[in-house]
Amino acid sequence: MKRRQLMLGTLATVAPLAAPAIAQPAWPAKPVRFIVPFAAGGGTDTVSRLICDQLGKTFNQSFVIDNKGGAGGNIGTVELAKAPPDGYTLGLISVASHTLNPMLYSKLPYDPDKDLIAISRVAMLANLLGVTKKLEVNNVAELIALCKKEPGKYSFASSGPGTSLHLSGELFKAMAGVDIIHVPYKGAGPAYGDLIAGTVHMMFANMPSMIGQVRGGKVHGLGVTSAERSKAAPDIPAIAETVPGYVATSWYGVAAPAGTPEPIVARIEAAIIQALAAPEIEKRWTGDLGLDIPPGGRAGFAEFIANDRKQWAPAVKVSGVKLD
Repeated sequence: MKRRQLMLGTLATVAPLAAPAIAQPAWPAKPVRFIVPFAAGGGTDTVSRLICDQLGKTFNQSFVIDNKGGAGGNIGTVELAKAPPDGYTLGLISVASHTLNPMLYSKLPYDPDKDLIAISRVAMLANLLGVTKKLEVNNVAELIALCKKEPGKYSFASSGPGTSLHLSGELFKAMAGVDIIHVPYKGAGPAYGDLIAGTVHMMFANMPSMIGQVRGGKVHGLGVTSAERSKAAPDIPAIAETVPGYVATSWYGVAAPAGTPEPIVARIEAAIIQALAAPEIEKRWTGDLGLDIPPGGRAGFAEFIANDRKQWAPAVKVSGVKLD
C-alpha cells in the first residue's frame, strides 16, 4: 500500500513537468498597424513612415501607417491606448501626447503613464517659424516690428489648438510682445497651402515638414525654436537670438498599449535602437530633416518625459490655453 502511494505521489509531481508546452505564435505573423495621431503631410507622418520602413525590413513584415488626427493628437492616442495589447498595434507618441495634453486637458481620455508603454524616443527636433513670401520681412526683428505696427492684423497657423506648434506661437506672442491671431488647422499639411498663398502670414511647424518648404523656395524661414541654430539649417537664426530665452523644442517616440507582452516590447525596442544607428536614418535625420537622434530604448525615457513637462510648463501657463 505504501509503495502504491509513493508511486502515485511521484507521478503527481512529474505530471505537470511532462505536460506539453503551449506554442506561442510567432510575432509578427501579420501586418502591424502604426497609428500616427496627426494628419498626413506633417513631420510626425514623415518620421513615422521612415521608422516603419526600418521596422518592416527588420521583421520582414509590413508596418502600416494609420493617420488618426484630431483633438491635438488625443483621438489617435486614445485609439492606441485602447487597442488590443498583442503587438499588432503600435503608434507615435510625442511632446503632445505625453507632455502638453496632460497639462492642457482637464479630462484627458487616457493616462500617458499607465495606458501606454513608452518604448523609445526616435527624434528630437526644433520647430521652425516660416512666413509667407508675400510678407516683406527678412528676419525675426522685422517681423516683430511689423506686427507691433499693426496689432491684430497678422495671423499664425498651427496644426491644431494645444499642439507644440500652437504653443510655440503663443510663447512667441508673449515674449515678443506682439498681437497675432492663431488659426488652427487639422494637421500641418493642410495649412501649407494657405501659408504659401498668404491667407495666413506665418506658421510654426516641425522642422521635417517646414524645411522642405523653405528649401523649395515656397516659404521664408525666419527662425528655429531651439536655443541654438540647427545643424540642418545653420543659416537660419534661432529665435532666441532676437528674443532672449525663447525655447520650444519637440520630440517623437514609439509606444505600445499597456499589457503588450514583454518579449514583443523588447524586440521592438531592440529594433528601434538598431534603426536609429542605421546610416540611412542618420543621413535623413541630421542631413535632410533637421532632427537630432536621441538615446534609444526605454532607459531614461520616463525621466526625460518628467523633465520635459517641467520645461514646457511655463509656455502652457503664459499661453492661458485650457482645452476640454
